[in-house]
Amino acid sequence: MHAFSGPSPHQPPQHQPSQRPPHQPPHQPSASPSAAPLSRRSLLAAAAAAPLAAAPLLAAPAAAAAHGVVGGARLAAGGVQAGAGAAALPRKLTARAWLVADHDSGEVLAAYRAHLRLAPASTLKMLFADTLLDRFARTERRTVTDADLAGVPSGSSLVGVRAGVTYTVEQLWLGVFLRSGNDAVQVLARMNGGVAKTVAEMQARAADLQALDTRVVSPDGYDQPGQLSSAYDLALFARHGLRDAGFRAYCATRTARFPDEGGRTRVIENTDRLLSGSSGVTPYPGLIGVKNGFTSNAGNTFAGAATRAGRTLIVTVLHPESGHNAVYEETAALLDWGFAQGSSARPVGTLVEALSEGGKKATAAAAPPYPGVRQASSADGGPNGWGMLGGAGGAVAMAAGGAYALRRRRTRQAPPDS
Repeated sequence: MHAFSGPSPHQPPQHQPSQRPPHQPPHQPSASPSAAPLSRRSLLAAAAAAPLAAAPLLAAPAAAAAHGVVGGARLAAGGVQAGAGAAALPRKLTARAWLVADHDSGEVLAAYRAHLRLAPASTLKMLFADTLLDRFARTERRTVTDADLAGVPSGSSLVGVRAGVTYTVEQLWLGVFLRSGNDAVQVLARMNGGVAKTVAEMQARAADLQALDTRVVSPDGYDQPGQLSSAYDLALFARHGLRDAGFRAYCATRTARFPDEGGRTRVIENTDRLLSGSSGVTPYPGLIGVKNGFTSNAGNTFAGAATRAGRTLIVTVLHPESGHNAVYEETAALLDWGFAQGSSARPVGTLVEALSEGGKKATAAAAPPYPGVRQASSADGGPNGWGMLGGAGGAVAMAAGGAYALRRRRTRQAPPDS
C-alpha cells in the first residue's frame, strides 16, 4: 500500500483505498491494521521519541474523571459540543473529529471528539514549521546532496528537490507549504542536525504548546506507527503558526517558482484546494491557508483559517468519509457556520496558550473510550499500529518543552516579509 503525505499530482486521493470497513457507520473509527516494518529512518526517529514510548500513553477512564482536560471538560465528550442557542450545525458532517475556534480569543465555538487521537498526515508539518521556521535565514543557501534525500520515504509527496541543485531556505519552505514536499522537509531536517534531533524538538515544541495528544515519530507526517495528533492539537499548531508573519505568508501562497535542474525554474501550486480552487473545489473567500494532508492510512486531514469582517476562524477536520473533496467541503461548511454565529456565540472550550508565552499548565486526561476505538494498554508497550489512542502521550516532554521555549525566545528572528 502506498501512502502519500499530501495530495500527489500523479495519484489523486480518490484513487486510494478506503480505510473504513464497508458497512461501518459514520463516526465509528476503524480498528488499527498491523504496523509495517520500520525503516532505518523510522528507527532513528523512534529512538528520539523513546522516552515517550516508555511512558504510559493511556490513562485509565477512572483517572480521566479525576483530572482536567486541556481546553475544557466538554472537549473530551464524545458527542457534538456547541454553545446553547447556537444555530444548527451543518447536516452532512462525516469527519471522525473536527473543531471550530476563534483565532484571536482562542474560544472553541463547537467541536466533535476534539481530543481523539488520530493519524495527522501532513498537517503535522505545521508543527515542523513552528519548530524550525526561525532557525535559518530565508536567504541561506543549501546545495542538496544524495545523503540529504536518502531518508525520504518511498511513495511520499514530493516537490522535486534534486541533488546537485542549490536552494534557498525560502524555496525549501515553499516546497513544504505548497507541495507538502517530504523531500524539502528532509533537507531542512538535515540542516537542523538530522531527523532524530528534529523529531525530539518537535515533541518538545508540542509539549510547550500544550498539545498533549500529539506524538511525533517523523517530521513530515508520513504514516508511522504511533504517530498521532488530534483536532484540538492541530488547531493549536495552526493558531500559533499564524501569529508568525512568515508562516502566514507561506501557507497563503497560491503559486511560486521553484528551482529545477539546469538553472531552470518551474511553477508549483498549493495543494490546498480551498485556496487554489483546483479539482472542482470553490475557493473559500478570505481563506488564509493553512495545511492539508492525505495518506492512505490517515485519510484526508485539514487545518484551515479564514477571515471575514475582521474576524478569523480556525477549523480542523480529520478523516471524513470517502470523497477526495469532503475534507474541504466540510471545512467550508464549518467556517460558514462559525461566521454566522457572530461574536456572541457561547464557547464550549478554549485553545490554551503556550507555556513559554504565559499559558497555565494544563493537565492531560484520557479521551473517553469511544465505541470502535482501539485503545492501548500497558501490555502494548505504547502504540503499535496506525490506530487511535487516548492518553497523555506528550506530557512527559514538558521539561524538554520548557528548555525549547527558553531557546526559542533567545533565537526568534523577524519573520520574512509577506
